[in-house]
Amino acid sequence: MSITDYSTPRFDWTSAEIQALFDLPFMDLLFKAQSVHRENFKPNQVQVSTLLSIKTGACPEDCKYCPQSGHYNTELEKEKLMEVQKVLEEAKAAKDKGATRFCMGAAWKHPSKKDFPYVLEMVKGVKNLGLESCVTLGTLTDDQAKELSGAGLDYYNHNLDTSPEYYDSIISTRSYQERLDTLSRVRDSGIKLCCGGIMGMGEEQKDRVGLLRQLSLMTPHPESVPINMLVKVAGTPLENVDDLDEFDFIRTIAVARIIMPTSHVRLSAGRQSMSEQTQALCFMAGANSIFYGEKLLTTDNPEADQDRMLFKKLGINPEQREEHSDEAVVEAIESQARQQAESKMFYDASA
Repeated sequence: MSITDYSTPRFDWTSAEIQALFDLPFMDLLFKAQSVHRENFKPNQVQVSTLLSIKTGACPEDCKYCPQSGHYNTELEKEKLMEVQKVLEEAKAAKDKGATRFCMGAAWKHPSKKDFPYVLEMVKGVKNLGLESCVTLGTLTDDQAKELSGAGLDYYNHNLDTSPEYYDSIISTRSYQERLDTLSRVRDSGIKLCCGGIMGMGEEQKDRVGLLRQLSLMTPHPESVPINMLVKVAGTPLENVDDLDEFDFIRTIAVARIIMPTSHVRLSAGRQSMSEQTQALCFMAGANSIFYGEKLLTTDNPEADQDRMLFKKLGINPEQREEHSDEAVVEAIESQARQQAESKMFYDASA
């Protein structure tokens, strides 16, 4: 199969086909992944997001990897939902540091009726700053998904975490099907999906194959696919799990790039423990999105200055959202007015 064939999205990948990619010699796999990447994206641009925990701790879920679970003693200080203005101040600071997407995470099984209106205001405020917006709030109802869409939400993050077969070893308070149902509601409401998983939770390679296959069966593929390396936190059941070999992690990113060629593949949690060389290989494997900032919800992440230094060494530039610059907004408005006046047809500013 040629590189061009790989560059056309498919939604019928088999486990055997994905396993065959994992089995390729490492350099051959990276070459194939980078070739697919270059057919779909600018090769030296990486999308930059910032993630903020807007409600921390006391989550009723029992995810074995999560320090925010109320089932484990991780000495995490519990916090109520942040005030809207404080969140928007953080979003403005993230934009000033180069982020183009602002992600807000709440440690909930599902949003409450009391708190949900405040989240909607946060989404609207982030959009008004010219940033893409993303939230992760747990399970959603149809109405909640529609309300988030109406507020202008760009992305909803809801990870599958691992394969269907290994999932029950990681969490018992929410089923795999519940996650798929929420993803379906989000997609039906017109919101883009941010959906991936966590590597290094004691799973086998067949589980990484199973997770990627599950993601690749979604039509369309998730627009953003975060590939996380487990950050082991004292007090969680996975604090002493064996480390995943970094080559296996890089392979997972490469395979994700090949089977979901038009998705942004995010090098997500776990970068704090990765060398610059490992991160460079992840970018070579097709990762083209990261989180900027000192924290990913409650775990450490490389500081923005470190990332800028690494980008400089590698010749990488942050992906720009020119359509959201002041000049581009003005141009779009003027273009819309001209086209309406001349042809009565509407201008699609999102194209």
